[in-house]
Amino acid sequence: MTERPEVPRASAIRPYVITRGRTESEGEPLSWESLVMAADSAFPAALQPEHLAILEHCEGLISVAEVAAHLGQPPSVVQVLLSDLLRWGLIVTRPPIPPAEHADVTMLRKVLHGLESCL
Repeated sequence: MTERPEVPRASAIRPYVITRGRTESEGEPLSWESLVMAADSAFPAALQPEHLAILEHCEGLISVAEVAAHLGQPPSVVQVLLSDLLRWGLIVTRPPIPPAEHADVTMLRKVLHGLESCL
């Protein structure tokens, strides 16, 4: 009985094929928390199926990590595809919302003291 040569699984090759060998996005890479949304422009018919799938999921604000989860692709692959869509003007991005800073307690006490003096 002859052994079959080991054939690489499609999932090992697919991300490379999807991004056409690119591993870095053009420009500043989007963070996983960045929010993306499809622009109001018409989608060209010549897009890759993965680009179209991304645009279907981006009807409202959605994070890069969520897009990757919906597509079942690594976030690094989705970042490359999103940079294509951003460059073509088919999506808009919003940076992640920074964590809230703690308010200065002394300023709050001064405001409270001022409000109490008005009563």
